[in-house]
Amino acid sequence: MESKKLKEIAQSYAKHRELNDFITYGSVAAAIETIDGNVYTGVSIDTACSMGFCAEHGAVSEMLKHGENKISKVVAVTEEGKAVPPCGRCRELMSQLSQENENAIVEVEDNCFVTLGSLIPYDWKKGMNREW
Repeated sequence: MESKKLKEIAQSYAKHRELNDFITYGSVAAAIETIDGNVYTGVSIDTACSMGFCAEHGAVSEMLKHGENKISKVVAVTEEGKAVPPCGRCRELMSQLSQENENAIVEVEDNCFVTLGSLIPYDWKKGMNREW
C-alpha cells in the first residue's frame, strides 16, 4: 500500500474527543501495515493522571489480537493530518515484536520516511543472544 493511503486511513480516526473531565482521546491516530498487507489502527488516549495510551500501542494491540507481529509501515497523525514520530516507548514496543521490524518504514514528519531501526541507534537488544 502507498504511504499516502496508510496516512489517509490513520487520518480518518484522528478526531479529538472529550469523554469526560478526565479523558480525551483521538488527538493522534496511527495505522500500521503488516508484512502480510493488513492494516491495524489505534487512537491516543490522554488522561488527567498521565496514564495515557499512544495511538501506536492501540494499533499494535489490534495487530497482535489478529496474530501478526511484523510491521511493514507505520504512521501516526494529528487531527490536521500532520505526521508525528513515535515516542521512545512506541519505538521500543514495535522493535521488540520482531527483529524484522527494524526495517519497517516510519513516516516521522510529513513526507520524511526512515526505518524503525534508525530511530533506535544503540538498541540494547542487539547485544543479546536471544530471539525476539
